[in-house]
Amino acid sequence: MGPLEGIKVLDLTSMVSGPASTMMLADQGAEVIKIEPYHGEQVRHMAAPHNGVNPVFYSCNRGKKSVALDLKTDAGKEVLMKLADQADVFIQNFRPGAIDRMGFGEEVLRARNESLIYVSISGFGEKGPYAQSRVYDPVIQALSGATDIQADRASGRPQMFRIIIADKVTALTAAQAMSSALFARERTGKGQHVRLSMLDTMLAFFWPEGMAGLVYGEKEFDVKKLQGTMDLIYKTKDHYITAGAVSDSEWGGMCRALNREDLLDDERFNTSAARVSNAELRKKITGVEIEKWNSAELLERLQKENVPSAPLLDRMELMEHEQIIANDAIERMVHAGFGEVRQARPAAHFGGTPSGIQGPAPQLGEHGAEVLAEIGYDPGEIEILIQDKVLAISKP
Repeated sequence: MGPLEGIKVLDLTSMVSGPASTMMLADQGAEVIKIEPYHGEQVRHMAAPHNGVNPVFYSCNRGKKSVALDLKTDAGKEVLMKLADQADVFIQNFRPGAIDRMGFGEEVLRARNESLIYVSISGFGEKGPYAQSRVYDPVIQALSGATDIQADRASGRPQMFRIIIADKVTALTAAQAMSSALFARERTGKGQHVRLSMLDTMLAFFWPEGMAGLVYGEKEFDVKKLQGTMDLIYKTKDHYITAGAVSDSEWGGMCRALNREDLLDDERFNTSAARVSNAELRKKITGVEIEKWNSAELLERLQKENVPSAPLLDRMELMEHEQIIANDAIERMVHAGFGEVRQARPAAHFGGTPSGIQGPAPQLGEHGAEVLAEIGYDPGEIEILIQDKVLAISKP
């Protein structure tokens, strides 16, 4: 019984930012009803499926119920209204104004369900020159400074994160915000409208150290001039590792692990400030030394000296790494039609109200008849909706 047991979420979102946020709520026990277009949401069609479901859709929509509706019809709109009447959370990520034109704006739904938590995710916010523009993750990376943060240190050429980081940071932010809004409702009895944009969430995410040069208006500086002070990637004889030496004790440990105790008294490196000022020289010297070692031997020495370090794993190595195994971080489940499915275990572990993956991702419209029956539709009415192509039904 998860911490959100008894909470009903009506999810009209598509792509990743919204679906991933409600997937987290499903993991925590909420009943999440995914309302899809009659022919399915876009991500269903973006990669080769396995048992009708591709891996990205699966990972963003596990544990949900799918209801596929034609919301251009009066009958489809009536179904959604009845579902919203009983929902605790209604979440959508259409462009600003679109949901109002569809007839499901916040004021309309709140008039019927005063305690509803209504959530709107947008790309850029609800006003401004980009508000009505189409958006995908790379556009947000471009506007948020992500490409500057990731720029190649040698050439200065901007680069993007090779994951859809803006979508996933927005998902995390939305999940946290929905939980907070539900908590506030417990205290006040009142619902509210929660608005967030992908652009705002990325700026907030990057700000602490990525935008440190902008924090103090009177002491603004270009933070890029200090980038490179972190110890990131080193090549060994046989692999790549990361090793970080920030504090004096860590620097001492690195010097001992590399058999370079002579560097301990070197004025260029014997204080934290000196190591920052001479970061590139320090990295060059340590990099030359690290290349003399096999990774396993050096990592053992670094760990004994309490120097933060690890091998650089490629994605095909993750499942076999001893720390990931020790954490039970990857769940392996067998589901009919899918066979073995691997998913990262929900990261938050609740001692009293355990969370967990509730089930596989749904087939398109898999739960349509079940969900409509729960809100009072009889079998004959459901059959008429199917025949009229208002409700799409499929079976697992």
